[in-house]
Amino acid sequence: MKLERVLDYAKTLLRKSIDFGDVAIDATAGNGHDTLYLTELVGDTGHVFAFDVQQQALDATATRLKEHAVFERTTLILDGHEQVANYVDEPIGGAIFNLGYLPGADHTVTTHGNTTIQAIDNMLDMMKLGGIVVLVVYHGHEGGKEERNAVLNYVETLPQKQVHVLRYDFLNQKNDPPFIIALEKVKPYTLSVLAEKQAVVQ
Repeated sequence: MKLERVLDYAKTLLRKSIDFGDVAIDATAGNGHDTLYLTELVGDTGHVFAFDVQQQALDATATRLKEHAVFERTTLILDGHEQVANYVDEPIGGAIFNLGYLPGADHTVTTHGNTTIQAIDNMLDMMKLGGIVVLVVYHGHEGGKEERNAVLNYVETLPQKQVHVLRYDFLNQKNDPPFIIALEKVKPYTLSVLAEKQAVVQ
């Protein structure tokens, strides 16, 4: 047995969560690699919604999807992932985030803790039982550690009866290696649960 690298393990988690015919979310379309992988998991009867705030990312994603003849399985959305409920009205089988910036683009355009947390909470609310939200956390850039800490503080307070929270990382790697946070919905979870949780924390 070999330990799976972070990106490989992210795919393993998604593969266990998403079935043919499901709706899946790529919360950070980037260059389209995850969007393409999700189209394989949902098959020709499912659908993938991919979000990004940069048109450059959506253009690259569209090109990749068309090259593999799966563009029709997707909807590409130029908006923040925290707006997911405005675009998706079906149960979600799984979702993936890559926190940080778009490789090869403006490094000042990054994901942010507050909107990432809002998106996670909305997706947990919309997710089927057994569905998983996977976050690949890149935190070596400016502002990355602030987002990392905000997200970790948030997920540590999620109610354990509704959401299982996993952290997967390699402790002896240098230079801020990425790690995974995975959230599995095991019982019904609604925004009212978040409100109760926040009241307790406060």
